[in-house]
Order: sequence, then C-alpha cells, then structure tokens
Amino acid sequence: MLDIVRSSRVDVDRDLQFRLARLNHLRLTPALPSPHWRDQLSEIARLGILEGEFLERSRQAVAACAAEAPTDPDGFIRWFETLKDNGPGQHDPLFPWLAEQCTMEQMKWFLTQEVAGEAGFEDLTALTQLKLPTRAKLELARNYWDEMGRGNPRAMHGPLLSALADHLELKPVPETTVTESLALANTMAGLAANRRYAYHSVGALGVIEMTAPGRSAATSAGLKRLGIRARNRHYFALHAILDIKHSAAWNSEAIRPLVAENPAAATAMAEGALMRLSCGARCFERYRSEFGLQ
Repeated sequence: MLDIVRSSRVDVDRDLQFRLARLNHLRLTPALPSPHWRDQLSEIARLGILEGEFLERSRQAVAACAAEAPTDPDGFIRWFETLKDNGPGQHDPLFPWLAEQCTMEQMKWFLTQEVAGEAGFEDLTALTQLKLPTRAKLELARNYWDEMGRGNPRAMHGPLLSALADHLELKPVPETTVTESLALANTMAGLAANRRYAYHSVGALGVIEMTAPGRSAATSAGLKRLGIRARNRHYFALHAILDIKHSAAWNSEAIRPLVAENPAAATAMAEGALMRLSCGARCFERYRSEFGLQ
C-alpha cells in the first residue's frame, strides 16, 4: 500500500491547502449576517470546486485498492480491520522513536504539527451523522457524546488537547505547519462537509478510531519520559484506551449495518479510510524527514 501514499504527491500543494483552509473557515466558523453574503457564497463556490478536484484526485489514488474490499458486511469488516496492521502509515518507526528517543523540542515540534492538523473529531462526527440511518446515527451520537466529555467541560477531548498545547506553550499556526498536516485536516473537513462523501467520512473517522490507540500510547509514553505529568498528557493516555472500545462499536454499529443496507457504501468507506491513512502516512514521512530519520 506504500504506492497509495506516493501516488498522490501532486495533491500536497501548499497554496491549494491554504485555499482549502480558507474554505473551511468560511463555511464552518460561526458568524453573523453580512451585507457581503453574496460575495462569500461566490467564494465558497469557487473554493468548493478546487476542493472537489482535490478530493477526487485523492480518491482516485486509492480507488484501485479500495475496489478490492468485499461488499458483504462480514467480508468488509474483515478487510477493514486488516488496515490496522497493513494500512498506509501503520507501524511507522516515527512513533517508537517518539516514545523512546526524541528530545523535548522535537516532541513539541511534532505536537505543534498534530494540533495544527486536528480538524476536530467531534465536529466531523456531527457533520457526518446528518441523515444517516438510525443505527449508524446512534453510534456516531454515542461517540460524539464521549468526545464531548459526556457533558463535563473538563473531560471534553478537544480542550484536553488544547490544554496540553497551552502547557507546552505550542504555537500552531498555518504558516509554520507542514503542508502534509494541512492536507490531512482539509481532507477530513472536506469529506465531512460534503454529503456526497458521507460514507467516505464514516470510513475515515472509523479508521482513525481503529489505528489511533498505538500512536497515542507511544506519544503518551514519550511525554511521560520527558517529564510531562499525567494530567497534562491525559489526551493521549485516554485515546490509547478509549479508542479501542470506540473502534469496536463503530465497526459493529455503524460500518456493518451501513454495508448491509447499501453494499455500494463499502467501497466508499474503503476509499475514505485509505484516503485518511494515506494522509497520515505522508505526515509521518514528512515528520521523519524533518527529524533526519530514515
């Protein structure tokens, strides 16, 4: 699957990613009525075409591999779960190195990129669940409620990551974020915000839940080694455990019934999962390059 990662290099264009970040700001950030709303809608439409072309290039890059996924529920779940071991970016040597060897400055740089590329899992889930069938919608709702700390502001996952960034005095801004990290965030936002990619988004979010625990555990171990207290690294320690449960439920209660209802959704979810993993693999490769790692 390494060829998937390398086949869409053309998509990692910095100017394009800044334009797509602008699009996501315009359509997702709460605002008030403006006399310039016609101009804003026109800009969103122009940028939306660029986004569509970007997402289609990314989709075509993984389409052949995704087409190999079975379209029956049991077969698809078996195929999907193998991505945890053989999908793009899995078992990347970056993470053992973060756990065991990196310096504090290197960890801070890595986390700055990760924070900048975080599109907000809870918001992506909320956008994705619109008009989904009941069983899948309920599973995404349960996942969303966990992300929201089950109503406790101190337990919300997004603020936990922000608290770590504040503790480490990280300054994530687009200008100092590598293009690959911007592309990851824009891909996830694009899949969730466009209903034609709703099933792609289910696959992309589901594969995050399935593959994140190992990376989160390694990052938490590295932070612990570098002297960061448990309360400040709680975001990664939490995801190293909770996402295992989330993944099992997402696969059984969202992905499986969606495939059972509409077998064509299997191919879309496979494409979405591979698009997300390929974005992550490109990030890891870029990070290793920045650190001088093979």
